[in-house]
Amino acid sequence: VKRYIGCRANPRLDPFIMLDHFNVKLPAGFPDHPHRGMETVTYMLSGEILHEDFKSNAGSLGAGDVQWMTAGKGIVHAEMPGSFDTAAIGFQLWLNLDAKSKFCEPQYQEFKSKDIPCYKDENMTVKVIAGEVFGVKGPITARTPAFFIDFVLKKGTQYKHVIPK
Repeated sequence: VKRYIGCRANPRLDPFIMLDHFNVKLPAGFPDHPHRGMETVTYMLSGEILHEDFKSNAGSLGAGDVQWMTAGKGIVHAEMPGSFDTAAIGFQLWLNLDAKSKFCEPQYQEFKSKDIPCYKDENMTVKVIAGEVFGVKGPITARTPAFFIDFVLKKGTQYKHVIPK
C-alpha cells in the first residue's frame, strides 16, 4: 500500500512555504515560537503531539488527526511530542496567506481522525481533510483554497485528481 498526501492551492498564489516530515521524541520538539501571515497544517501519522498557544488554545493530536492553524496577524505557540519513547511522526505544511488575510485574527481548526470524512471502495481509502473528492467534502475551511487529501491506494490503483479552475 502506498500513501500519498497531496495539497494544491490557488495557482495565482505562491502558497507553499515549507513541507516538513517530522519524526521527533521528547526532549526534542518545537517549544514556543511565532508564526504570522500563513496557515500551518499539522497532520499526524503516528504518536502524539501536544500543542498550546498564548491565547489559551491547547490540545493533543494523535494518528490521523489534523490541526489547521491560521496564524494571521501573529500567534506564539508550541508543539511538543507526547512521549520520550514513542516518536511523533507526521507532516507539517505551511501555506502563505494572501495579502488581505495576512492580518486576520488567528484561528484553529482541529479534527480527530474519526471526525474526518472518508471515501472507500475496494481499491482505495480517501480521507478528505480540505477540499472535495468523490462527493466527500473535508471539514477544514482554508483561507488559502486547498485540497488536503490522504489517499491509501491498493497496489496497481491509479487516480488522477482534477483541480478545478
